[in-house]
Amino acid sequence: MSADPLIRATSSLYGLLVGDALGSQFFVPANRPALDGRTLPPRPWQWTDDTEMACSIYRVLADHGRVDQDPLAGSFATHHDFDRGYGPATNRLLRLVREGGDWRELAAGLFDGKGSWGNGAAMRVAPLGAWFAGDLPRAAAQARLSAQVTHTHPEAAAGAIAVAVAAAVAAAEPGVSPGRFVDQVLEHTPSGLVRDGIAAARRLLTVRDPSLAAYELGNGRDVSAHDTVPFTIWAAARHLGDFESAFWTTAAAGGDVDTTCAIVGGITGAGVGPPPDWVRRCEPPPSWAKVPDYRRGNVRA
Repeated sequence: MSADPLIRATSSLYGLLVGDALGSQFFVPANRPALDGRTLPPRPWQWTDDTEMACSIYRVLADHGRVDQDPLAGSFATHHDFDRGYGPATNRLLRLVREGGDWRELAAGLFDGKGSWGNGAAMRVAPLGAWFAGDLPRAAAQARLSAQVTHTHPEAAAGAIAVAVAAAVAAAEPGVSPGRFVDQVLEHTPSGLVRDGIAAARRLLTVRDPSLAAYELGNGRDVSAHDTVPFTIWAAARHLGDFESAFWTTAAAGGDVDTTCAIVGGITGAGVGPPPDWVRRCEPPPSWAKVPDYRRGNVRA
């Protein structure tokens, strides 16, 4: 494990970006044969809201060393690009924050005061887990803080915690067994639907077919945390040392492909990083995020 949290977070962020950008290409019908044949579609691959929000988390960590919720909310709102595929509730929330609204009131008021249990807090959080690798309780606590800025429902927080812990383990323990990997995620994930799904994923680790696993665990089609995170933990656990296999396994299940692949890419990227050729095919990170250039196993300013 690199001693530099910025290097770890950068590797995870590029994994997330590649998973997001490549996964999003398979919503284009002409690219379906490439998915079936596990071949790469034409470049360039553009990223979505998953990467845009992850870059805000990355930048806040680089600037503050922790999740500072007010700057994070401000970054989400300032850099919000409506055309990146945000959900309607998040579009409205970030627009109102940009206009001077209080993110605490706005996030808590979503969905009749229940808060959002969508997968948005989980999709963006892997670099945070990589940053806090080696301290799983702190990774979990910081993930909860990052979720609260837009997602106050306990299941959304649980999804973010699970993904952050998964990325922390991937960064800290190369070669960890699938069972131990999932067990550590379970240890820190609060009780509820997300945790129940991850427990089911633990029992399905011997299953090889991603479609069968997704049938049991979900594939993000409902864009909820509990319909998304358990499958991504299963996919990451089975392919922690192999980014390409992790991606293709995740994409094969369909559903919310850009988000499931962003999550799995961020987790596996924390440990092994994405292939440099895949990174070169992607739209680069936004300049405001100040992300170093990527090379496999290394980053450079």
